[in-house]
Amino acid sequence: MKNLFISAAIVLGSFTSFASTSPISYTIVKSISINEDYTEIKLEEVPAPINEALKKAYPEAVINKAYKNEKSEYKIEITVGDKVGSLYANADGSWIKK
Repeated sequence: MKNLFISAAIVLGSFTSFASTSPISYTIVKSISINEDYTEIKLEEVPAPINEALKKAYPEAVINKAYKNEKSEYKIEITVGDKVGSLYANADGSWIKK
């Protein structure tokens, strides 16, 4: 009789392990793509105030490429040492955060 109770406890105990549920987690990923139409311009076409602001902020920066959009905003691709990056500026040389 004792063995019957032990067997029943083992069987019931094994059912509870199958009945447990694991927590469900959801991950939401948002992707934002800003598509601003910039057209490439010659480096000589970059306004002087932008060149002056660039020399003040990054004296060793080298301009690789320059772009302009319809709002007269400029995208400047630069290299400083071994780092490459893009800066955005208005025609008056003030930086734009993007």
